[in-house]
Amino acid sequence: MSKAVKQMELDTLDKTFGGVRDLVVLTATKVGAGLDHSFRSSLRGKKVRLQMVKNSLARRVLEKGGIQLDGHWVGTTLLAWGTDSAKELARAVDGALKDAAKKDPKVGDKIKVKTGIADGQPTPLERMKNIPTRLEAIGEVIATILGPAAAIAGCLTGPAAQVASQVASIADKKPEEAPAAAGEPAAQG
Repeated sequence: MSKAVKQMELDTLDKTFGGVRDLVVLTATKVGAGLDHSFRSSLRGKKVRLQMVKNSLARRVLEKGGIQLDGHWVGTTLLAWGTDSAKELARAVDGALKDAAKKDPKVGDKIKVKTGIADGQPTPLERMKNIPTRLEAIGEVIATILGPAAAIAGCLTGPAAQVASQVASIADKKPEEAPAAAGEPAAQG
């Protein structure tokens, strides 16, 4: 491969993977056209892109972006990316592999997951499936903050509500008959 062609491929890969922080790295061997088409179309339906890359060029581009994958640049390499979160990506790839395995039981031997990359850090696929999405993490933080705040508000308003309830019940009572007029002597018994 000439230097000019190699540089064009590097530029294209850099454009494609320049800002990508969540990836799944796969390897594929002896994959037929039917399996390849069904696997790719399953991923495409979930808005996941899949591209086979040359190891040396992909390593350069990803290392430039701060992603280190030592030991995973052996054999053919497919990179999957494209969803909003690492969790969605991992679940999409895992689901596509399971769908393909229903049609061809030997898929596990043909397409294997090397590793996942969540926010630039190598992460096993099983762990990636459990990483909270950005919205889930924000929700957890808000729930953590609001839980004690609600308890404090309850403690502050509880006694005041009891006092207000007692005052209202006293105000609702009918006044007992007033004592006899001042000029009349009280009845003696």
